[in-house]
Amino acid sequence: MQGRRLIGNQFDLFILSLTELKLRDARETMERPFFSLGKRKRLRPIEYESDGVWVKVEPHQNYGMATIWDADVLIWAASVLIDLKNRGVNDIPSELHFQPYDLLKAIHRSTGGDHYRRLREALSRLRSTNIRTNIRAPRGKRYAEFSWISEWTDLVDETTGESRGMSIVLSQWFVQGVLQKGGVLAIDPEYFGITGGRERWLYRVARKHAGGAGDQGFAISLPTLFEKSGAEGPYRRFKHEMQKIVQRNELPGISLAWEEGGKGEPRIWMGMKVKDALLEVEEKAPRRSRKRRAATPGSVPLLLHTELGEETIARVRHDFPGWDVYAMKAEFDDWIAQDPERRPSDYQSAFYGFVRRHHARQSP
Repeated sequence: MQGRRLIGNQFDLFILSLTELKLRDARETMERPFFSLGKRKRLRPIEYESDGVWVKVEPHQNYGMATIWDADVLIWAASVLIDLKNRGVNDIPSELHFQPYDLLKAIHRSTGGDHYRRLREALSRLRSTNIRTNIRAPRGKRYAEFSWISEWTDLVDETTGESRGMSIVLSQWFVQGVLQKGGVLAIDPEYFGITGGRERWLYRVARKHAGGAGDQGFAISLPTLFEKSGAEGPYRRFKHEMQKIVQRNELPGISLAWEEGGKGEPRIWMGMKVKDALLEVEEKAPRRSRKRRAATPGSVPLLLHTELGEETIARVRHDFPGWDVYAMKAEFDDWIAQDPERRPSDYQSAFYGFVRRHHARQSP
C-alpha cells in the first residue's frame, strides 16, 4: 500500500493509495445482526439477544439503517488498519484519509458519478446508525454505544465539483475490535460480487464459523440463523430464501448443504471448499446417519462434525452465563484444528473445560 500527498488551502492530508490490499473483515461483526440486509431504507430497529450477548441497532429517521453493502467500507477500513499494524506503525490512527476512487476500486465498485453519490450516502448511514451492545463493553459499564464512524469529510474542488480527498473517523469500539488478537478474518475478494443481502450475510457467518472448523465444517439450525440475521419478514420466508441459496451453492470458497433434522427444524451445514485431491479420501468416509442433501454433488465433505449435546449446552449456559455457546464452540474447533493431537477423546468434557478456562481468564 502506497500513499500520495494532497496539499490544499484547507487540508494537508496523506491520502492512502490502495494497491493489492489484503482484505480483512472484523470478526465480531460477522455473525450477529449489525446491518440491514435489504437495500430499501430500514426504519425498524434490530434487537438481538442470545446466551447473554445482545445487540441493538437503531436507524436514523432520515437515512435509515446502515446496510450490509455499507459494511464494505468497514471491510476496507479493517484491511487498512491491519496493513498498518503489519507494517509496524506504532500509532495506528482512527481517522483514515483516502481518495474515493481508491476505496471504490478496493471494494470492487464502479467509479462513475452515481457510485460516488452512493458512497456518500453509505457514509451518512454509517455515521447516523446507533449501535448498543454488551460485546466488549468497557469494564464497569453495562454496554457500549457508538456509531460505526463518528464523522466524515469530503474536500470538494469548487471549480470542478469533484472530490479531492475524503476522510472518516472510525469508532474506537470498531478499531479496538479489529486490532485485538484474532480480531479479523481474511475474506475472498469475490465476496464483493455477491449481490444479495442474505447471501452476503450468510457468507460472513460461514466464513466466521466454518473457517475454524477444519474439514468437518459447521452446522447451525435455521431458527438460530434467523435470529442472528436480524432479517425483516417472517421466518417462513427466511427459510425459503435460505433453501434457495443452499441449492445454488455459489458462495465463494464456501460449500453449503441442507440438513433435514427429523422432527426438528432443518440446519445448514457450511464448510470451506476443499481441493479436488481430498475428494477421493472424503468419499470413502462413512455416510452420515441422517440425510444430507448437497446442492452441488461432490462439493461437500462427508466428514462428521462434532455436535454439542443438549446437556453440555445447558451446563455451560448455567455455569458461565454471558458467553455465546456456539461462538465458543467455533473457537474451540479452531483451536483443535491447529493441531490434530488436540482432538479430545471426550469432546463434551473438553469443550466444557475450554469454556471454563476462558471464563476464568476474562473474569475480573
